[in-house]
Amino acid sequence: MGAPAEADRGEPGGIRTALAGLTTRGRSFLAAGIAAVVCAYVLGQPDLRRVGLLLAVLPLICATVLYRTRYRVAGSRRLSPARVPAGSEARVHLRMDNVSRLPTGLLMLQDRVPYVLGPRPRFVLDRVEPGGRREVSYRVRSDLRGRYPLGPLQLRLTDPFGMCELTRSFSTFDTLTVIPKVEPLPPIRLSGEAKGYGDGRQRSLALAGEDDVIPRGYRYGDDLRRVHWRSTARYGELMVRREEQPQRARCTVLLDTRGLAYEGAGPDSAFEWAVSGAASVLVHMLERGFSVRLLTDTGSSVPGEGADGFAGSQESADAAGLMMDTLAVVDHSDGAGLSRAYDVLRGGNEGLLMAFLGDLDEEQAAVVAKMRRRSGGAVAFVLDPDTWVREPTDVPPPGHAPGQRLRMLREAGWTAVGVPRGASLAELWRQADRERSSVAAVSGEAR
Repeated sequence: MGAPAEADRGEPGGIRTALAGLTTRGRSFLAAGIAAVVCAYVLGQPDLRRVGLLLAVLPLICATVLYRTRYRVAGSRRLSPARVPAGSEARVHLRMDNVSRLPTGLLMLQDRVPYVLGPRPRFVLDRVEPGGRREVSYRVRSDLRGRYPLGPLQLRLTDPFGMCELTRSFSTFDTLTVIPKVEPLPPIRLSGEAKGYGDGRQRSLALAGEDDVIPRGYRYGDDLRRVHWRSTARYGELMVRREEQPQRARCTVLLDTRGLAYEGAGPDSAFEWAVSGAASVLVHMLERGFSVRLLTDTGSSVPGEGADGFAGSQESADAAGLMMDTLAVVDHSDGAGLSRAYDVLRGGNEGLLMAFLGDLDEEQAAVVAKMRRRSGGAVAFVLDPDTWVREPTDVPPPGHAPGQRLRMLREAGWTAVGVPRGASLAELWRQADRERSSVAAVSGEAR
């Protein structure tokens, strides 16, 4: 932010504003002075009256001078970084510039921050010369993801005697975005990846006009190793083979946000683990060149996302930033089912499907099982919310059968992995690869 804060002059009610800024010391001096003057009149002591007048007038003079002094101070705030993972620290840099021709008195800075980011920072700055500047900084940290406003910055002016304090506020805010934690994942090969990625990826001819046939004429910058000599001899000019373009692999990450599917709250809850897991998979797939798409149980996706998701390229950092901003504020939905997400997937293209699911009843497990038909490969991380809030010695509630839900998904072709409390996503990632490999080996032997 950058806006001057200055003492207003000629404002209606300015005297009341100045008197309201009297400190405890100033009010004590004023009260003592008035009491001394009254006692001097009662007792007939002129010396006491002069002392009383001095005590009473001193805070009034300080308030008037402080109010009339026109300080013009410009302030700015800079976040480093503006987007930080949960549990990590960010540093806030404050800069104050005295743009007036008068030196300032003692300045006290106070920045407003949400309580989850830590205590409210306060700084005391000595006299700032005309055209001078002062820079201070403080750290903020949050274990809870979200978007947190910082500001406005308040500037408190005080006189040398500490009789009066006046507060001036800047009007601008900054926002700190706390994104989910991203866990590095090992590079493994999951089923469905062969369609559009790696050595087994399908290739299609580059988009071209009707006149662009194989081979085509040489263009400046073409690799001479691609010259098609037979066509060159036939047409009498250099002809090159038209380059083939690989189809980009696609991956959809489904995040179950239903409130009834999770229990507990806080940074160590099952829902926060699912959000962090979805963020880790999205970043991992972007880095591997996939076109990724984030989908929730409500059928919504990231604003600005294309039909095939965000492409993993040199703009992958921007795409990851947009998805992390969406996951930073995602919350529980009021929905009871996953049918909307199924409708979106039913009209989509084949590709990898990574799902982070909460508690599933038999009906929702059947819906998830049908999603497998529209994917080249499907991996589900199913969180049992009871294990995240129930002690190991507690008896499971009646009708609780998480193993049955996993069997339903595996029979439908999913690679389903149960997520216990405090599990590492990297280990579950490897476990999913081992289960997929064992299933593929058994299927090969059966054939």
